[in-house]
Amino acid sequence: MNRLGKIFLCSTLLNLLVVPLFAQQPLANNWHLLDPSQDKVFGTSVDKAYGSVLKGKQGKRVVVAIIDSGIDTLHEDLKTVLWVNPAERANGKDNDGNGYRADRNGWNFLGNAQDFNSYVVKDSEEDQRIYFRDIDKFESVSSPSDLPKRERANYQLWLASKASIERKIRAKTHFKSHEQWEENYNKYDSFFSAKLGKSVYTFGEVMKLGETSSEADKKSKAFAEFAGSPPPHVTNRMIYLNAIRQIKAARQSGKFPDSAPKDYRQSITQDNINNLKDAYYGNANLRAEKCTHGTHVAGIIGAVRNNGVGIDGIADQVSLMTLRAVPDGDEHDKDIALAIRYAVDNGADIINMSFGKSISPNRQWVEDAIRYAEKKNVLIVKAAGNESLNIDSIMVYPTAYTIKGNKKIGNVITVGASTATAAIHGLTAPFSNFGKESVDVFAPGFDIYSTTQGIDTYEKMSGTSMAAPVVTGIAALLKSYYPQLTAKQLKTIIEQSAVKIEEPVNKPGTKDQVKLSELCKTGAIVNAYEALKLAENFKP
Repeated sequence: MNRLGKIFLCSTLLNLLVVPLFAQQPLANNWHLLDPSQDKVFGTSVDKAYGSVLKGKQGKRVVVAIIDSGIDTLHEDLKTVLWVNPAERANGKDNDGNGYRADRNGWNFLGNAQDFNSYVVKDSEEDQRIYFRDIDKFESVSSPSDLPKRERANYQLWLASKASIERKIRAKTHFKSHEQWEENYNKYDSFFSAKLGKSVYTFGEVMKLGETSSEADKKSKAFAEFAGSPPPHVTNRMIYLNAIRQIKAARQSGKFPDSAPKDYRQSITQDNINNLKDAYYGNANLRAEKCTHGTHVAGIIGAVRNNGVGIDGIADQVSLMTLRAVPDGDEHDKDIALAIRYAVDNGADIINMSFGKSISPNRQWVEDAIRYAEKKNVLIVKAAGNESLNIDSIMVYPTAYTIKGNKKIGNVITVGASTATAAIHGLTAPFSNFGKESVDVFAPGFDIYSTTQGIDTYEKMSGTSMAAPVVTGIAALLKSYYPQLTAKQLKTIIEQSAVKIEEPVNKPGTKDQVKLSELCKTGAIVNAYEALKLAENFKP
């Protein structure tokens, strides 16, 4: 899973699962918890649910596993809701005999078993790993029929890896077709400099100028779209310099790699990456470097409610199990498969997976783990991805579909990202993947305020990485107050209770107006209040 910093320009690079962006208008930090009718933002009515259908009720504690980059276990708004392994004492030993020593709050599948402070931070991309692994074997092959049958599947995987690299390059080199960007910027800059009477001005001043005349209003709106709607305090020079940096970086990286990526993982974990049975590697260090992503996800789901600090999570009775398996780069299938199995074996009710990649060399391992979770009645909530792709036609992994028969697995819910209002990117996040069959629901995933790495730090982030834990939080809320519900019933209730969107929305990555039902199976955005009402009288 890759990451980008804040950008002001163009959505073509938004192929990541967490994308800091900027809204047209300032949003309340808790907008995703608010109610569409009462608060005029397309939140999930969580606060309304607590004030009505849940009032006076007490839920049962639910275990939610977060497979991610780790969690800051010292964060003020999370440390009291961390899962604690009931069979493992705080003595540094493997008291429960499960092979994972001192796994009090979860496990780090990217760690070194002998050194608590040694773990993988950065890693490569899966398509490059596969491409260079098999280049000598398949580069000169012209047809699968030239190969023995046992090699044909690997050849197809190699071709898919090559195609994935080429697709990313096309996205990066999109900036090469924008030679006129600077020319267009200069036209806007000349207009606003003259009107405002100064060479350096803020985006807020541009928007205020738009109120003075129809010409200025038209120019201001066009500039907002051109610049990516930065915050009011951002200056024209900051917009320019950020854009130029992005263009230069894209041009430098927009070329086919000429050498195999470094094997970052193996020197740390020291396991056999090709043997799933070699499972007892890693360590218990969950508060690793660069765990902001997982910490943000955790806060959305279950940050302590009504404690007078920070934020309110969605679910008020959760234990958050931390499974570190996602580095700064593409995760490995073995780590994900084992993390899922660990979660299931240690009592997780729901698993959140806010990550993804374009190639899965050991897809069967992950599928088997998901099926194992299905058998054990564990719901999996996964992010759809952030490449503005139709994942009905271009698959992103992990997937809810089986290898044989391409059947949808019943305990997985795939989530796209929505915004607060139709005025913000047409209600659908511009980076969100979509799919009429592959994506089940949309959920708030734009400018979501949550916990980040640091004892008392918080930040807004955007991505389907944020939309998935919104759904996970709602699922945990349902399971807490209606513990008899199965994983498949949770999925059914979330889908059936989601609020249908009848007005046209933006097709992500374009300005085309379509029905939300063309972008996801339900054509709807999740709603906790409606889900709890349905659960109260739910009959399978």
